[in-house]
Amino acid sequence: MEITWLGHSSFLIKDSKGRTLLTDPFDESVGYKVFEGHADVVTISHHHFDHDYIEKITGNPAILDKVGFFNLCDIDIKGIPSYHDNVEGAKRGENIIYVFKMDDYRICHLGDLGHVLSVHDADAIGEIDILFVPVGGNFTIDGKEAAAVCKLLNPHIVIPMHFKTSALTFPIEGIENFLAHMKNGENIHSTTLKIEGNLEDRNIVKILDFKK
Repeated sequence: MEITWLGHSSFLIKDSKGRTLLTDPFDESVGYKVFEGHADVVTISHHHFDHDYIEKITGNPAILDKVGFFNLCDIDIKGIPSYHDNVEGAKRGENIIYVFKMDDYRICHLGDLGHVLSVHDADAIGEIDILFVPVGGNFTIDGKEAAAVCKLLNPHIVIPMHFKTSALTFPIEGIENFLAHMKNGENIHSTTLKIEGNLEDRNIVKILDFKK
């Protein structure tokens, strides 16, 4: 399986059968290059311009922006309700956490999660192999809160997202606070991470370069 970071909260995940799932595509105002390729499935955590821009995606993808259980392109997906803030959506509305299974890995994309998860939330999410977690604060959980979420969910691999980079136009934090609390972090110096075989360790942070 290949995971490519497009920037912000958007990843293109390609499994061994060639199926592609795209998360939270953004528009040109965000600062990263807009995705213009093929996708079979697109998940949208919430309808803000930096997470739901689908106009240039090719391939007539299945678009998912709902809570519930789904099977799209033979990919099992669960949408779990959460909030974009820490006051039950009063400030920024709702957010959908997606858990999907590709190549026998269980992958969780937290979207613009705005609150630390409860044990009940963790039970709904279940065992996770790869976790995409926002870490930039301001509009989402910050680095310290993101580290607490990682420790609760205890995935094998953690991929941080939604943090300040040289390209991003948003006023959010960089990745440093998150790494300080996680006490590990490997920059793989690539936009794409290849996953294969059994995953052994827990909460190993992999930092991807954004696609330019």
